[in-house]
Amino acid sequence: MARKMTWAALGALAFVAGCAGLAEKREREARATYPPIGQLLDVDGTQVHAWVQGSGPDLILLHGASGNLRDFTFDLAGRLSDRYRVIAFDRPGLGYTDRLPGYGGYGRAKGEPPLEQAALLQAAAAQLGVERPIVLGHSFGGAVALAWGLSAAEETAALVLLGGVALPWPGDLGTFYDLTGSALGGATAVPLITAFVPQSRINKGLAQIFPPQSPPEGYGDYVGAGLTIQRSALRANGQQVLGLRPYIVEMSERYATELTMPIEIIHGAEDTTVPLSIHSGPFAEMVSTANLTMLEGVGHMPHHADPDATIAAIDRAAARAGLRP
Repeated sequence: MARKMTWAALGALAFVAGCAGLAEKREREARATYPPIGQLLDVDGTQVHAWVQGSGPDLILLHGASGNLRDFTFDLAGRLSDRYRVIAFDRPGLGYTDRLPGYGGYGRAKGEPPLEQAALLQAAAAQLGVERPIVLGHSFGGAVALAWGLSAAEETAALVLLGGVALPWPGDLGTFYDLTGSALGGATAVPLITAFVPQSRINKGLAQIFPPQSPPEGYGDYVGAGLTIQRSALRANGQQVLGLRPYIVEMSERYATELTMPIEIIHGAEDTTVPLSIHSGPFAEMVSTANLTMLEGVGHMPHHADPDATIAAIDRAAARAGLRP
């Protein structure tokens, strides 16, 4: 019996070591295929990846969960850089931006709160000489944009939310985040996902973000989904999403009195990931400076489904803030 247990333990160790080796190989391949496309800033020892292009009023772009700044540089950023200085950031733990000190790992690990994510990116923006920016956030990035506005109201010209997380939601977020965001899942399931998830499943997961639209041609090859399935990124994303709701509850109590800058909102009527009726609809009624544009027939990726409407919202925000791109 003892001998059988010994062989089982050795087999388990060999399997774990094999998973780690395969995961590391896939991570190396992803980093080689999708290297940084911007500059790597050192913010008090924390690396921040920033892509900067164009001239004009400063426009910050903050991506959503399971993403990176390539979501914006695929198409939208290039449409804006003729009249804005566009700065796209990888959020903490995703792409090529480090996690904040004190976060990550296992045990009682939790994800970086939106206010702390905003503080890191504000410090990075200061290194780039950013002044009074328009701050745009998509999905989870909307929560970070709102945190940016709450923590630097006087220095923020305007906010633009694209299908942004704004208010507390009922229910849970599903098995995937329970798995990748938990201590046990982070230690066991995450390495398995990184090592073995097939490209076909990655493509399917990417396509599930867009309904009723489909990903634009070439998007999957460009955006670098392989970066998202790195072990550190899966844990960071899972922990951030799983722990987000309490921070949103706290932030939402401040919106009506502290968000005094112009806010433009674009939200797809068919968005089932961040539903309009739970987030942007009630938020627009709560905050007097918010202007909501609902896009009929559009899902969770309005900047890809209707880039013209997104750009128009940014231009409205600039005009309302007294900035003339």
